Amino acid sequence: MKLAMIGLGKMGGNMARRLARAGIELVLLDQDPKVTESVAQATGGASASDLKDLVGRLSGPRFVWLMLPSGQITQTAIDNLAALLSAGDTIIDGANSNYKDSQHRAEALALKGIRFLDVGVSGGVWGEKNGYALMFGGTVAAAVAMEPVFKALAPTPETGWLHCGPAGSGHFVKMIHNGIEYGMMQSFAEGLSLMHGKSEFNLDLGKITEMWRHGSVVRSWLLDLTAEFLKHDDAVKNTAPFVADSGEGRWTVLESVEQGIPAPVLSLALMARFSSQGKDDYGSKLLALMRNAFGGHATRTAAAPKSE
Repeated sequence: MKLAMIGLGKMGGNMARRLARAGIELVLLDQDPKVTESVAQATGGASASDLKDLVGRLSGPRFVWLMLPSGQITQTAIDNLAALLSAGDTIIDGANSNYKDSQHRAEALALKGIRFLDVGVSGGVWGEKNGYALMFGGTVAAAVAMEPVFKALAPTPETGWLHCGPAGSGHFVKMIHNGIEYGMMQSFAEGLSLMHGKSEFNLDLGKITEMWRHGSVVRSWLLDLTAEFLKHDDAVKNTAPFVADSGEGRWTVLESVEQGIPAPVLSLALMARFSSQGKDDYGSKLLALMRNAFGGHATRTAAAPKSE
């Protein structure tokens, strides 16, 4: 099978390498020509200079997989590809796009006879070695046509990939997956913080998390990763207390509001990330002033900015 892949960053590049090892023939394109050439050399794939060149290197039915940032960048690429592709060709969006955008894109492309699959991809930087979890939405015909690629990317040909339903369902399932991930991570972080704060016990968190990995009900890949970095004292000391949030965590919380289904753990996990980003600084100052106003509780003077 021949597949074009656009976007060869951390995820796209690693996916291309795994696909190449499975015998998938690749046509590659990245915004950085040096990256395109580098991945092409590593995979034996063909390097394209632009979208027109990429499409010209494929024969029908064509399959083009996008691994681009969600939003306008992905939309522009889809619009430009739609002008170059033909009925029966397939566009696959493997980035973390909003599922509602995926529904609209599928409808618009269907008018031109172009098939569309929205694919949620999980596995991070370990996916190239261990395989990716793939959750995808779209027509049955499009999903069946892409099975060789899904089987090559998944941990095994039989496990780790699922046609979830119609267009948008793949990105919806991935969105909820990431929301759950937020909650799991926050739970581990809070529990370990409580143990770290109990200085009288002098607990070895590295040994505790390693022990939990064997037989405990909280064992998981997240725990495996946490136990590994806690073996090194400097890992935590040298890390700034700033946690970024992806669009999918926010979208999950908004979905709970739209459906009227409570998701307090997922919502609070997102709020905790906002807090780490300093977005509650002004509110915290107001709280301190309120406590001072009604109860005379002391406030702290803000630290002066450091000189260069």
